[in-house]
Amino acid sequence: MNTTVSAIVITVALLLMLASLITAIRDRPMGMVLLIGFGVLEVAVLVQVGFVIAALAGGAESPEPATLWGYLIGEVVIPPAAVFLALAERSRWGTAILVVAGFAIAVMNARLGQIWQGVA
Repeated sequence: MNTTVSAIVITVALLLMLASLITAIRDRPMGMVLLIGFGVLEVAVLVQVGFVIAALAGGAESPEPATLWGYLIGEVVIPPAAVFLALAERSRWGTAILVVAGFAIAVMNARLGQIWQGVA
């Protein structure tokens, strides 16, 4: 797994979480900046998934393959699902969903790195 891409995903996710939190506190719905930001986050997550698939195809092994795939699939699904729900709920609570999604992606990515390295 590429640690640079992982650091980028974590950084972008935390920045989006902070921006979403500020937007939710201001009682505003999701705007174009957050929409584009979560699109960039999704692209970064897909790039990371590509690196993991390439590493696995190249012979690398994960000590917990089922957990690894679960986290990868979860990371791919969360941003679009959160954006869909935020667009459906045009209040502060829709933006609060994005706060949770950004935090979840950051934590899942950190845990994904631990799983890849074999840390329990």
